[in-house]
Amino acid sequence: MSVLEVRGLTKRYGEKVAVEELSFTIQQGQIFGFLGPNGSGKTTTIGMIFGVIRPTSGSIFLFGGSSREALARGRLSGTLEQPNVYPYLTGWENLQIAAAIKGLDKKLIEPALAAVGMIEAGGREARTYSLGMRQRLALAAAMLGDPEFLVLDEPTNGLDPEGMREIRELLAHLAGSGRTIFISTHLLDEVEKICTHVAILRGGRLQCTGAVTEFTGPKVAFRLRAENMCQLLDAVMQYEFAGNVRRVDDTVRLELTGEGPAALSRYLACRGIYLSELCGDRQTLEDAFLALTSREVPAGMPEEA
Repeated sequence: MSVLEVRGLTKRYGEKVAVEELSFTIQQGQIFGFLGPNGSGKTTTIGMIFGVIRPTSGSIFLFGGSSREALARGRLSGTLEQPNVYPYLTGWENLQIAAAIKGLDKKLIEPALAAVGMIEAGGREARTYSLGMRQRLALAAAMLGDPEFLVLDEPTNGLDPEGMREIRELLAHLAGSGRTIFISTHLLDEVEKICTHVAILRGGRLQCTGAVTEFTGPKVAFRLRAENMCQLLDAVMQYEFAGNVRRVDDTVRLELTGEGPAALSRYLACRGIYLSELCGDRQTLEDAFLALTSREVPAGMPEEA
């Protein structure tokens, strides 16, 4: 069953194009990663999904209808990048306000707190919460009314590794209960760990979309080391069977097409370069992103808005 269909979505602000001809579909039960650098149009797209930003052209269908219908029926909910929490109110009191804004009964607060594992913490003031707990409280607010489709903007941004793991486990649990989850983020590693499907956005345009497993897995990728890394990188860049070549910390990473590692080693030896390390390396989502965009971007992918 299709939960979200985006067809030819475009948003312009004067001469600036924020989103251009964006089309993708999300099916029920997917954890869908919406991936791209800062300034790539992710937040603008979320605004159009929620109906708070009017598209210049194109269409959005939620459960076959409009965003307004999905919100009115409680089928759509979500969170913003920075949780809106009143620090001197308890978690329970914060959710009372959220329920009142949504016109929902207070009896829905306890199930929402239970869904994110915060029944005991709900009686404490939010100022005592860690950032991870604030994110979970924001998720509880989104869970009020038991929506079928959750749209989450940077749900792990700013969290330490333990906080990221907690949110990953929580999202997996929510998806396992039949919900569909849309996660907008610039963190490639988190998408690879959490999501079943992904769309990669760049400059407001869709680069690709599909199952995460289509972009990761057993591609012929290798890590290389040598005494002179600059000389190694220059030689590999000139090797006709090497692709997606880049320097990562103290290694050179590349993919091989048409020839195996033995041929690469011979090629380098002929240039006086002798490898101290040559080992296989699993293709990651970051590798796929870099191959698609043909541009080196660090793991967190910061970019000017």
